[in-house]
Amino acid sequence: MKEARRVVVNDLMQRNYSYFLTEPMGKNFHVDFRPELTPKQMLALGVFGGKYMTDCTDEFPEDWFVRAKLNRERQVPALNFFGVNASRPLAEWIEKGWIHREDPRGWFQWYCRYYMGRRGPDDERQIKRWKGMTRHIAQLKANCAKEDLDCRRKQRQALLHWAYDSRKI
Repeated sequence: MKEARRVVVNDLMQRNYSYFLTEPMGKNFHVDFRPELTPKQMLALGVFGGKYMTDCTDEFPEDWFVRAKLNRERQVPALNFFGVNASRPLAEWIEKGWIHREDPRGWFQWYCRYYMGRRGPDDERQIKRWKGMTRHIAQLKANCAKEDLDCRRKQRQALLHWAYDSRKI
């Protein structure tokens, strides 16, 4: 068996946090977790107004950021694939108890680390949250013509933030 690789994180939100990669990158996902997009694809399409993870690129593969739409200074909704802001402030996520100290940036940070091969005690909760986004898919199907990307753009962008490819809906 291959030895787990230790990753040490030092960025603006975490100092000396470490975790282990125990699975091969992009493999051995939980049976109920089947994201349609990889983190690299999401970053290239445009998510979180480009502001997300601009200070922690060293933690992840360099090629994830080659085509990523990023802005170090501020969130720019025009960088999002659907050109709209579909994010809530981090303070709101903290207030609702959705942020855990292991992943202070939230679900997408968890997903990036999970994709890299980290497995941990928060996986079940995060996968349950991901599955909860299917209600938005049902709303798109009920209210939009197939592949009408102008219909419910904010909802489509939110799905993109959760690794669902609403361009196909």
